[in-house]
Amino acid sequence: MYRKVVFFITMLLLPLAGRAQFNTDRLVTIGRSALYYEDYVLSIQYFNQAIMAKPYLYEPWFYRAVAKFYLDDFVGAEQDCTQAIDRNPYVVNTYELRGIARIRQEKFSDAIDDYTKALKYDPENRSMWHNRVLCRIQNKEYERALAELDTMSVHWSKYAPAYSMKAEVYMLQKDTAKAIAALDKSLEIDPYDGSTWTMRSIISLARKEWKDAEGYLDKAIHLLPKQAGNYINRALARVNQNNLRGAMADYDTALDIDPNNFLGHYNRGLLRSQVGDDNRAITDFDFVLKLEPDNLMALFNRALLLDRTGDLRGAIRDYSKVIDQYPNFWTGLQYRAACYRRLGMTKQAEADEFRVYKAQLYKSLYGIQPRLNKEQLRKRSDEDMDKYNQLVVADEQEMEHKYESDYRGRVQDRQVEVAFLPMFGLSFDRYHSDVTLYIPFDRQVDAFNQQAGKARRVYVNCNQAALDEAHSKALFSYIDSLSSGIGGTGGRIGAQSALLLRAVAYSATQNFEDAIGDLSEYIQNDTASSLGYWQRAVCQTKVNEFNASLGTDMAMKYANVIADLERAIKLNPQCAYLYYNRGNVYAARKDYARAIEDYTKAISLDQKLAEAYYNRGLAELFGQRTDAGIADLSKAGELGLYNAYSIIKRYAKGDKK
Repeated sequence: MYRKVVFFITMLLLPLAGRAQFNTDRLVTIGRSALYYEDYVLSIQYFNQAIMAKPYLYEPWFYRAVAKFYLDDFVGAEQDCTQAIDRNPYVVNTYELRGIARIRQEKFSDAIDDYTKALKYDPENRSMWHNRVLCRIQNKEYERALAELDTMSVHWSKYAPAYSMKAEVYMLQKDTAKAIAALDKSLEIDPYDGSTWTMRSIISLARKEWKDAEGYLDKAIHLLPKQAGNYINRALARVNQNNLRGAMADYDTALDIDPNNFLGHYNRGLLRSQVGDDNRAITDFDFVLKLEPDNLMALFNRALLLDRTGDLRGAIRDYSKVIDQYPNFWTGLQYRAACYRRLGMTKQAEADEFRVYKAQLYKSLYGIQPRLNKEQLRKRSDEDMDKYNQLVVADEQEMEHKYESDYRGRVQDRQVEVAFLPMFGLSFDRYHSDVTLYIPFDRQVDAFNQQAGKARRVYVNCNQAALDEAHSKALFSYIDSLSSGIGGTGGRIGAQSALLLRAVAYSATQNFEDAIGDLSEYIQNDTASSLGYWQRAVCQTKVNEFNASLGTDMAMKYANVIADLERAIKLNPQCAYLYYNRGNVYAARKDYARAIEDYTKAISLDQKLAEAYYNRGLAELFGQRTDAGIADLSKAGELGLYNAYSIIKRYAKGDKK
């Protein structure tokens, strides 16, 4: 559940020539718009200016905290929330955000205090109840956690996570029977929660109920196919049912998902050793030792494999490192002595054999390497060398806690949704693709650049990058320089060109309303140029999307966008990007037939326009024309939009979520 952290305030920034006088409400709202479009560094610049102008307002402090949280600056987010609370202690969202920021710093007691205060003002906020319970679990306040979960179960009887959290508490209290009952109740309410099936499997693994564990993990993997730990646990269950081929497949899949997974490489190395795949087992232990160079268990297992494959000196090297740490590890001494014998190093072999002989007075030794003991497991922290041949499990089979929040931290880690690609507009940045050399081109844009002379060049772009601090300051400075040239004062850039350039600069800084104002004046002065109508439609669309996220009906505004695009098309009928943009408007209104028609026209004008194939493919999928949609997405992938392939895979399997 991702809600945009936004509250509607009057919009816009009006810089006056030569003086930095700002309307604070507009600054805050433009900053919120930058937040909405995930341009966090730029949004902080606006909130900084608002704080400087009116430091007694809580909103800019709060929204700057949101931006810092998105950038993983949890300390800064907490400090800004504290400033916001000092100015207005009655806003629930501020406590909620500070609570999440404190959780990210593992300050669970402080987070509990925040949720407790917030619940006084909003006692029906289920997310905060949820998070407070998880904080109590982290603080080992198990009885209080259970009491609050009982309260949640009364208020929200169909809330499955309350029962799964109860199960976690019971597991921590070693009450397996109650944990199973709570998990069964959670699954009865919501059988589609993969993490609950994972928890149920952990209990079965601990009880060595291998077949049941595998069944639960089958369901967990179906629901959470990208969680490597589930495959590793299922491999463990399969090994104990002698399904070595299935276990190997699970380890392979786990390592495809998480190539640096320690348990996956270590246990796959043991399994490969068991089935005689020695060289690839060595590769796995090599990787483990890169991750943990001092891991003596991995070192000894690699020594056994090197010994078996004939690399005797390499085996002696690894045996010796283990024996240096464990001088009485008789099994290691015996194997090293055998290697010395095979190399003709009799003196060294006899020295090791004599030490082993003395040990035999007290304890008999195994004469051959013990085979993989699937009945025994060791925890990762267990350093008993006699357990070198046992599969490894994590020290604690804990579930990763799911804190409920509007503020999700690393935005780059969000699951990508199936969504239409954005409009093409005017930008100071070139179009960029990692895999193609496509360069968007329009004759009227090129003509404007030639007319503007030495001014900044304008490009056609649909993937504007987020601004860093230096870039945003440079744009603000450029806006000021353009403002001094608008109004008939002349200069090396004409006033009309300066209007369009300033509108593009405003667009880049998310100040769409001021951009629209400049574009309207530009159109009034030159009704024969398509560029003003084109960019005004793009800016109005951005404003519409932002306002629609607040629940505002934007039907009339979308009509204005269509009107601007139609005027631009009449003035520039060979521009593929204008048809593409109009297709986007129709697609946003779910008028897929018209959207497809416009995307098709765009493709007829520019057969290399990958974005048009991509969006037409989505429109066809949403319009239940799956075969045509997949074909268009395939073409988009061929032209460089490789994300299309994941959508093709999803729809080919019938998963349309």
